[in-house]
Amino acid sequence: MPLTVAEVDALAERAHAGQLDKVGVPYIEHVRAVAHALEPFGPYAQMAGLLHDVIEDTDWTADRLRAAGVPAVVVDTVVAVTKQPGVAYEEMIRAIAGKPRATLVKIADNAHNSLASRAAALPEADRARMAAKYRAARELLWPAAPQVDVATIVGRVNPELLAEL
Repeated sequence: MPLTVAEVDALAERAHAGQLDKVGVPYIEHVRAVAHALEPFGPYAQMAGLLHDVIEDTDWTADRLRAAGVPAVVVDTVVAVTKQPGVAYEEMIRAIAGKPRATLVKIADNAHNSLASRAAALPEADRARMAAKYRAARELLWPAAPQVDVATIVGRVNPELLAEL
C-alpha cells in the first residue's frame, strides 16, 4: 500500500533528523515549506516536495524509497531533482525543466531557498553567489511551467518573488 502524505512527512523527518540547513534551521522545515508550496498540485507533488533532497542528503536511495512504499511517480520525481555527480547545475536545471512535476518541485525549492530572510543569515559573498544561481535557475524553470502554477507556488512560499513574474 502506498504511503500517505503524513507517512512521507514522518519518513522525511526521520531521514533529515539532526540536519541543519545553511542558516542553521532544522532541515525538515525547508522540505515542509517546499511541500506546502506544492499542496495545490496534489499528494504526489507534496510527497516529492518532502523528499526532494532525501537521496542527495541522506543515506536513502530510490530503491529504498520504493521498498518503503513511496509511490513510483514520487520516487521518479525525486530522482529527477537529485544532483548527479559530474552534472553541472545548469545542465541539471535544463533537464528538470523538461519534466512537469519535477519542474514544479524545483520551482518550489528555488523559491524557498530564495527567501530574503534565509539569505540574510549567510555571508555577503554567499548571498550574492546564491542569489545569482537561483535567479539563473528561475530563468530556465519558470518558462517551463504554466505561469498560473508558478504564481501559485511562489505566492505560497516566497511572495516577494511575485514581482518577477
